[in-house]
Amino acid sequence: MSGDVSSTTLFLGRQPILDHEGNLVAFELLFRASRSDDADVRDDLIATATVINHAFSEIGVDAVLGHFTGYINLSASLLMSDVIELLPRERVVLEVLESVEITDALLGRLRELRALGYRLALDDFVGDTGKYAPLLDLLDIVKVDVSAMDDARLADITARLRRWPVRLLAEKVDTRAQVDRCRALGYELFQGYYFARPSLITGVRPSHAGSTILRLIALAVDVPDLAGIEHVLRQSPALSVTLLRLVNARTNDRQHRIESLHDAADRLGAAELRHCVQLLIFAAPQVPGASFPTPLLVLAATRAKLMQLLACVTGDDRAGDDAFLAGALSLTGALLAQPAADMLAALPVRADVRDAVLTRSGRLGALLTLAERIEQTDIAAIERLLVDLPGLDPVRINDAWMGAIEWANTIAEA
Repeated sequence: MSGDVSSTTLFLGRQPILDHEGNLVAFELLFRASRSDDADVRDDLIATATVINHAFSEIGVDAVLGHFTGYINLSASLLMSDVIELLPRERVVLEVLESVEITDALLGRLRELRALGYRLALDDFVGDTGKYAPLLDLLDIVKVDVSAMDDARLADITARLRRWPVRLLAEKVDTRAQVDRCRALGYELFQGYYFARPSLITGVRPSHAGSTILRLIALAVDVPDLAGIEHVLRQSPALSVTLLRLVNARTNDRQHRIESLHDAADRLGAAELRHCVQLLIFAAPQVPGASFPTPLLVLAATRAKLMQLLACVTGDDRAGDDAFLAGALSLTGALLAQPAADMLAALPVRADVRDAVLTRSGRLGALLTLAERIEQTDIAAIERLLVDLPGLDPVRINDAWMGAIEWANTIAEA
């Protein structure tokens, strides 16, 4: 995505939102403006309006969201503007920032938006039902910040919110205990790092499934060893089914399903098959009962593809393959419940890939750090990193980011 607000490039980030069963149902979209070219953009309304226009008009809502819903943070000035009506009402939820002053004019505008068919949410609610009572009458969803609440306070706030017919979304969920507590209280939606970042547990032997997937990754580091992969998969039918789901997601052809690895290699090519194998570990739900795809799979696919596209700016296909692998492996050490160094020692990866994952060193390490900052929409850090990455600029980064999102969406959509 590239744009021009006084020559400013605009970035889009997204965080997954899940239902109570752990299924991915939406993304919160985050918009940031780059100042890398010293543009002086003081009007956040113009910047946000422009990026919304680019995201939903020029790129297309399907490229940004796949078939999911998009939650968008909006200031009072943007809520009052006509630009909101550019958004597809059936695809978005408008989030009212907690800092917005509740005035008669704002309430009137929210009634208009509801009449137009838009769904409304309140962001970062922490318990002041008295202050927000006029607003709560108009909302569809309340996002409750559970990060700093003990059990008693969360239960009290939840009970008070039951006076209104709103759906409750627990946000800033970082632990399994918070998930279980909010589920018991009847929360329907969840958002937080718990769902899209594995927790590091050191000193634990990897599970049999984890060891099997490491063997599969080793067999697909370069040209996939189809005979070796088939031999391993015969010992794990569940992994075989999951891999076929991944490769069929990449074809986007529901009438001619891929039913074997050889068929996958013929129709996808060696590189795409290799990437599917490398992402296989993220396809198993962390939340029991959740469906395919997992938020972690979407994150890993997006990060790996982003790194590949950024590396390929130099025209080096080998660098692109190594970058994809580094992006995928950067999330696997914690997921396998073993130190990353031990995990990498079991794989025949090149030294620059290993160094990138372990120490963020070398050009691949710099690209990995850049990918992580892009995920966080940390514009200041992105601009600092670009100084040491010749050939990359905000426009190329944005194009690669949107390409990575589209690629990951093909997996999610299937």
